[in-house]
Amino acid sequence: MNNENDVFIHPSAIVPPGIRIGEGVKIGPYSVIGPGVTIESDVEIGPHVVIEGETLIGRGARVAQFASIGAPPQDLKYRGEPTRVEVGEGTSIREFVTIHRGTKEGVGVTKVGKGCLLMAYTHIAHDCQVGANVIMANGATLGGHVTVEENVVIGGLSAVHQFCRIGAYAFIGGMSGVNKDIPPYVKYWGSRGKVYGLNLVGLRRHGFTKSDMDALKDAYRMIFQGGGTISEAVQKVEERFGHIQEIKRFTDFIKASKRGVTLAGNNGEDIEAV
Repeated sequence: MNNENDVFIHPSAIVPPGIRIGEGVKIGPYSVIGPGVTIESDVEIGPHVVIEGETLIGRGARVAQFASIGAPPQDLKYRGEPTRVEVGEGTSIREFVTIHRGTKEGVGVTKVGKGCLLMAYTHIAHDCQVGANVIMANGATLGGHVTVEENVVIGGLSAVHQFCRIGAYAFIGGMSGVNKDIPPYVKYWGSRGKVYGLNLVGLRRHGFTKSDMDALKDAYRMIFQGGGTISEAVQKVEERFGHIQEIKRFTDFIKASKRGVTLAGNNGEDIEAV
């Protein structure tokens, strides 16, 4: 099916009349689109994709074959309440990815930000909030109500427990299990893992200045290697570096933690994450 807006829908695809489809959209063979779906312009949907519920696919997103977006949450309390999924502009969703819509008890919407790369077999559960430019490698899984801030990398076959938070620019090594909050800017690895220094490679790639990284190194050492309680260390860091935006984000994240912050491994030394 073609029209004046250069939309192409393969004849074998199931697309109900009246749904909102932007210009330049392509929908491949045997894909099934539900009546509540909105597809913005220049989206490409491969074959055998299922998109259902109140789901928004942002401009320029790419959805590969056999992905499932907007299915009901895997939550025994869910009774069909109207909840949503939102996928940001330019995000790439690869083969067999699953993204479930939110719940009434949660925030009601599962969000994936702009420019993300969700590799094959990744799963984003109900009510997750995923920031921009996040990379989830093959088989990585987020339990319900997880928050992942922008520019995070999550290694393959890693699993994040419900209600955990992962701070911006953090790096999670492959085959890790996350059951507490991971502060911004750090590296983490392990089955019930530890923090191993700052994600210096990622910070450099994202244009952090040397002075900012030096301040973050000092803040990291004070909090994870300085002795005493974390709350005492955070207070000292704020007194010394509170004027620096990146440090404020670091300390604010730790203070807001409800599950507790992951501790440092190997005495907090900055070793390479696996």
